[in-house]
Amino acid sequence: MVMLTARRRVRRSGRLGPTEIGRVRLTTLPTDIDLLQHMNNGRYLSLFDLGRWDLLVRTGLWDVMKERGWYAVVSSETVTFRKSLNLWQRFDVESRMIGHDDKALYLEHRAVVEGEVYARAIIRARMMKRAGGTLSHEELFAAVGRPEGIPEVEDWVHEWAAASALPPTRAEAPSVWS
Repeated sequence: MVMLTARRRVRRSGRLGPTEIGRVRLTTLPTDIDLLQHMNNGRYLSLFDLGRWDLLVRTGLWDVMKERGWYAVVSSETVTFRKSLNLWQRFDVESRMIGHDDKALYLEHRAVVEGEVYARAIIRARMMKRAGGTLSHEELFAAVGRPEGIPEVEDWVHEWAAASALPPTRAEAPSVWS
């Protein structure tokens, strides 16, 4: 439904620029609620995925990715909670690209109620090729253009990405508890 709605919004209002904020209106449902009667922390990331899909479609990146056999994978994410979302509460998922480095794109998602941030997630995503391998930013930007006006990724985001990284997939990563 989110992707269909996003396509309709593109037809009506045009595409979003790469630095613009996408918004999806949602309601906290009974299936989102935990034993404490507020939204389960795990649901936030699933609902933020909807914001990411909306953003991909509305910026036009989804069509390019589909046409060329590209896809994105989340390599790291962190979420911070400020206030609880309760049953039947309406909120917006706000999403935008906050920058890139030589290996990844960074996005921010927020759960917002009447202009107030309830939760925020930072996402680090890698672009991949269905044919195999990682998509370089040169290939990505050659296809979609280099976005103008994207701010520099804040230092703490780079530090978080480095500190939370696991070894590469071809390296050993034994589960040893110290």
